[in-house]
Amino acid sequence: MADTAVIPLERNPQAIPSVRQNLSVGMLQVVSDIDDRLSTMTITDLNSGVADIEERLKCVEEKIFRWESESSMIWESDPSEAPDYMQSVNEVRRLIEILESSPSFQDSDGIKLLDRAHGLIQMAMSRLEEEFGFILVQNKQPLEPERMSFRSNDEEVVEEFSCSSFEEDASEVSGMRFSRDYPSKGPDEYIISLIDPVLIPDLKRIADLMFLSNYDKECSMAYINIRKDAIEECLSVLEVEKLSIEEVTRMDWTSLDSKIRRWIRVMKVFVRVYLSSEKYLSDQIFGGFPGSFSQSCFIETTKGAMLQLLNFGQAISIGPQSTERLPRMIHLFEVLADLLPIIESLFPDEETGSSVQTECHEVLRQLGACVRGTFQEFKIRIKTNESTTAIATGRNHPLTRYVMNYITLLADSSEILDSLLVNGDERDRLLVMPKAFPTITEEDEEGDSSCKAPLVAHHLREVTSILEANLEDKALLYSDTSLQHFFMMNNIYYMVQKVKDSVLQPLFGDDWIRAHQRKFRQHAMDYERASWPSILSYLKDEGVCNPGTNSPSKTILKERFRCFNLAFEEIYRVQTAWLIPDPQLREDLRISISLRLLQAYRTFTGRYSSHLNSTRHREKYIRFCGEDLEKYLLDLFEGIPKSLHYPRRR
Repeated sequence: MADTAVIPLERNPQAIPSVRQNLSVGMLQVVSDIDDRLSTMTITDLNSGVADIEERLKCVEEKIFRWESESSMIWESDPSEAPDYMQSVNEVRRLIEILESSPSFQDSDGIKLLDRAHGLIQMAMSRLEEEFGFILVQNKQPLEPERMSFRSNDEEVVEEFSCSSFEEDASEVSGMRFSRDYPSKGPDEYIISLIDPVLIPDLKRIADLMFLSNYDKECSMAYINIRKDAIEECLSVLEVEKLSIEEVTRMDWTSLDSKIRRWIRVMKVFVRVYLSSEKYLSDQIFGGFPGSFSQSCFIETTKGAMLQLLNFGQAISIGPQSTERLPRMIHLFEVLADLLPIIESLFPDEETGSSVQTECHEVLRQLGACVRGTFQEFKIRIKTNESTTAIATGRNHPLTRYVMNYITLLADSSEILDSLLVNGDERDRLLVMPKAFPTITEEDEEGDSSCKAPLVAHHLREVTSILEANLEDKALLYSDTSLQHFFMMNNIYYMVQKVKDSVLQPLFGDDWIRAHQRKFRQHAMDYERASWPSILSYLKDEGVCNPGTNSPSKTILKERFRCFNLAFEEIYRVQTAWLIPDPQLREDLRISISLRLLQAYRTFTGRYSSHLNSTRHREKYIRFCGEDLEKYLLDLFEGIPKSLHYPRRR
């Protein structure tokens, strides 16, 4: 056995003795535990001569070579042999320390023994490296996505944001809401076991022994390569695709939207659960090693996967600035900003070679710029949206529905949007999840400049102002003045109700709501003034009597009733086709019209109908009773054109 050829290693002879000086208290205890299991041989015994050291070397050689002839792993075939094998390897390490540090062994015999010991330790380290990798691979805990979730309903979005156009046939923006997750748990509470906990102490002992033997690089590379494969497996379980920036930017929105939602779910799970667990595993195995050894292993293991995920975020930020993407990009920014403190804690030291933190900040900066650019584009698209034909029914314009539903959706992310819409240094200060809204001072309707509101409120109100101006242009497409006011009444009422019944209310405030309530009521009054005075003029007393007498003229009465009938028939035919979508507004306007028309009609007929009692075909002139008109008024504004069917009179 002593004649076995060995290859001397080119290692610093002072490195191994000096290692112990750099160990933490915890690691020294681990080493001490191994040393306690060694033979009772002391350094004094070893100093008795080369023969004694050779005898001890021969003894441990037999144990180490015995396993070299085995193809199976120690921890596979007989784990109970592992402590004895580790003791033997550690004894070789101690013999090397003695041979290198004592002047008594610098002769040719001592150098030969040292070469044998180095060859033996090299062989043992190769074996331990394999055993280390075997334990890591064979004792991985299965990854179950449901175990890595924060809660059972951790889905980002249930409904799709489907409206992508300002065109007149655009559908309503659906009630998409983001499922926020601001957990109260600390990072440690998300940690799961990536390796069977029973084997962690064995992995720790192997790592410690390889480190003490100056084989820390081999150990760390074995760990990094195996855990990289594990991370690839994790991303596969989470269904993460490797996509280039070009592939992402060319993707249609439906496919991309689905991938963004998956990215958001993956990032939460991967950072909070998997990376935290990976960091914990690295610390369990390499904790106590000098410097940032554990941190470096963790970074080298995980940074590739993190940069891959961040690359997707970057691709989104440089894609087309379309309004349909804005809510998703805000949410994407919000999730990444929320994860940033965890990412910074996991990748704290840029000097260790990690570019993750820098890349994360850059992606956030690019996403923020994209959000601001897209929001400005949104305003421009509202302002420049043109129509060539008016909507026949005077109902809410699709643009109104789109914009109000869209800004309601944006208001769900008002805090993060508020921080993104500020400018310059202030934006840099508030880039990530501000503690409070930036505020601006605005004058209310009465000129009170003490009102303070979030900046995002100013921008969202500006959007509605742009929308109103556009609607006023669209109203001019109607040749009928009454329909112009009817159209504006419908749209402003819809805007008010959308603000009152949503998260927009605290952003817009009561002053805005009251001001716009006055606006739609004014348009309702202007509509009535444009539509009904002409028909009401036929029910006035003026001009009914013959000149110079107090007796009503039958001819004039017949003409008045005939003109009223024709006017009401025309209004009924036209305005039954007009539409007020909101039931309450429709009812309120009908009541207002009824109060004016029915009172005037009943008064007029009560005063003058008897003067036509002897008139032939009296029913041709007095076609309605008050109840008939009241019933017909209920048909107005339903969006269903109707014609009058006169009741038969006996």
